[in-house]
Amino acid sequence: MATAKAVDNSIYKLPETSYESKTDSPSTEFILAGSESGLYKINANKTAIPLWQGGKVSKIVRADDKKSGKTRWYLLSTEGILSSDDLESFEFRNEGLPFLTIKQWDGTNTTFLKQPAQLKDLSVHPTNPEILVTATKDDVYITYDGGLSWKSLGSTSASTSGIKAVAVCDMNRPNTGKAAVTNADGTVTPATAPETDLVVFMAHTIFGFSYCKPLAKKITWKDCNGGFENMKTQTYPDEIADILPVVFSDENGFPVTEVFVSQSYLPRIYRFDWKKDRGELLFAGNEPLETIDSLFWDGTRLLYTKTGEVAAYNPATKATDSLPAEYDKWKSCFNALGKSDTLYTAWIPSNDEKKSGITLSELWLLYPNDVNNKYAAKALDRKAVYVQAHKLMTEKGIAQYKKIISDNKLDAMVIDMKDDYGGIRFDPKDPLIQKKGYISRYKIDLDTFVPAMKEQGIYLVARIVTFKDKNLAGYDKKQYAVWDKSLNRPWMGIQGWEKVKDEEGNETGETKTLYYDEAWVDPYSPEVWEYNVHIAQELIARGFDEIQFDYIRFPTDGKNMSNAKFRWRSEGMDKESALVSFLRYARANIDAPIGIDIYGANGWYRSGTRTGQDVELLAEYVDVVCPMFYPSHFEQSFLNYAPQSERPYRVYYYGTYRNTVIGRNKLIIRPWVQAFYLNVSYDRAWYNKNYVTQQVYGVRDSVNRGYMYWNGMCRYDDISPDVGDTKYPGPSYEADAKYKKPALSGGSKSDELLMNDGQTRTTKNGDTAAWDSIRAQEERDKQKENAGFPKLSDVKKLWQAYSES
Repeated sequence: MATAKAVDNSIYKLPETSYESKTDSPSTEFILAGSESGLYKINANKTAIPLWQGGKVSKIVRADDKKSGKTRWYLLSTEGILSSDDLESFEFRNEGLPFLTIKQWDGTNTTFLKQPAQLKDLSVHPTNPEILVTATKDDVYITYDGGLSWKSLGSTSASTSGIKAVAVCDMNRPNTGKAAVTNADGTVTPATAPETDLVVFMAHTIFGFSYCKPLAKKITWKDCNGGFENMKTQTYPDEIADILPVVFSDENGFPVTEVFVSQSYLPRIYRFDWKKDRGELLFAGNEPLETIDSLFWDGTRLLYTKTGEVAAYNPATKATDSLPAEYDKWKSCFNALGKSDTLYTAWIPSNDEKKSGITLSELWLLYPNDVNNKYAAKALDRKAVYVQAHKLMTEKGIAQYKKIISDNKLDAMVIDMKDDYGGIRFDPKDPLIQKKGYISRYKIDLDTFVPAMKEQGIYLVARIVTFKDKNLAGYDKKQYAVWDKSLNRPWMGIQGWEKVKDEEGNETGETKTLYYDEAWVDPYSPEVWEYNVHIAQELIARGFDEIQFDYIRFPTDGKNMSNAKFRWRSEGMDKESALVSFLRYARANIDAPIGIDIYGANGWYRSGTRTGQDVELLAEYVDVVCPMFYPSHFEQSFLNYAPQSERPYRVYYYGTYRNTVIGRNKLIIRPWVQAFYLNVSYDRAWYNKNYVTQQVYGVRDSVNRGYMYWNGMCRYDDISPDVGDTKYPGPSYEADAKYKKPALSGGSKSDELLMNDGQTRTTKNGDTAAWDSIRAQEERDKQKENAGFPKLSDVKKLWQAYSES
């Protein structure tokens, strides 16, 4: 544990004017629980009674008005913000908040649905329950009337999405207020209270910690990143998970607000020094990777959610505290939710009627070993190679890659069934595919191929390149193509220009335009969605196990991006709503695991900037996310500190954990492992078989749920047999046995795991990885029975690099 400089411990005392929760011994008479399926009241006999089931509830906020004596409840949900005075009737408080326009398609007709934009956080003012703040990925919103109307405050970045947490409170204005003074004649001049400003705090996944004063004439956000830890080689602080204002009393009895802050991927808790505009470290955990979220002040200490447990830190004693014995009762009550449900938030009342209880969120962290989606048991722990379809056209080719899988202790294969140019790599039976598709002569005979794979128990993943499709862009009247509004023809991204030379090498004065070898179809088109989903449906019907949609994004490369026109875009839609609309449609029509490929940057940060690949949002519709954490594709200085040889391990160790936390365990994060050489500085110095194996070790030690090898030529001379539970041979300190393996697990403590059959079991001796394997096998058996990121100036270069492979 690490602590910062000494602070005034006497301040950690609550004034009578605050309604911050204080608790001694929580009651188990009833608990409120917010989950994937809604809000529940869990009574003393552990029965979950539904109160509202209109969507997922991710946060419960209780606001007590000391003046009126009334309590109001707010819920952060997938349907926006709800309010209730009695937990019986609920009303939406979404006026002024943004909505997504979702396009729905039934094969004939198009309809539209207004869906509230995903809200990242909700926080109430510590002493004024009418003031709340919330945020989308792009903007912060404030209300002064209990949510009846919301006003945008913008954010620290107008162009880069990624807000994680918000808070609102009154902060004392520096150099105002006076202490009591005893005069010469013995009289006392009373103390005067300091003046205050209303302040809104925000945490951004890339740009760090900032605040604004919403009542100022001109609202500006001030960055305050000093004191908060960042990963080596990174400029900005690592992501802030939560912000908690708490009102205490100063030496004169006046209210003073302290702001506490935690981080998402580093086990750190800070006090924000308002006078110095910087963080002050209070607590640092021992793990290299740990999430501390959902801060709550219980009257004497900070409670918080972390992987596997709820913990406490006492800022007065600068020590971690033990939790009340009643904690075990709380956790056992949570099991009253359905076995397929996911717990996100809970309110636990106090035995003392004058105290308002405890509120905790991000409670999915209590069960870090559970993957919370319908297809998890089928898709979990798959280890694959990517193979181009033309390599599998003959018995010799099939045998070659079966042997590669067997020799390397793998069990899965990813195959292009619709390639990067839109070519269909099998003979379709579906009339729609036959009509619109281009059937490549380099195709697989599915009737021969699938049985040959199944003989060896190989799990088949069909890769479908979705919105990059040269064939469909040129189909019929080119109605599906992204359009060049200047040239009035299908749009193609311009790489640059070169001067034309004659046969003798002399410049002719003419210029040639160089295009990217890509053609794109319109992601807003429901007929494009339908075509790709029909391909997926037929492949599942003919023996494939999983669908992997690649290029689930908008085009990003081209000096003529401003000329790209999306003719199928409907009013009110944006990139985010287009991808959500497609994946909603796909999820409703594909009964199999759905995976998507994403840039490594979108797995490292909760930001979908430029591509629309917002993992936190897309987690609602897919089961597997496959980030490309290729070390070659990041800025070469990224995590490239001594010992430099360990960079591949680091990238996958930290990246896999971060992506899993962003997806809140709804997703299986199955990274692509770089099994190819790229002529960049790091690869020139370090690429070899060990470079590849290091990445696998990084995945295993982080969140061990599978991986896939990518080599565009399908040459796998550089891979080695799966590492299993062998000790990592490199010097990375993260691999030390004293740290949790996997990093997102209960670690060495005895962990109560809620099994999918509803039973509770306890692991001992830190053997959580073994339980993961046992649980996965149990589910498979049941099925058989039933039949530092780059510098911000280089972000563009990073994302462009992905298209080059």
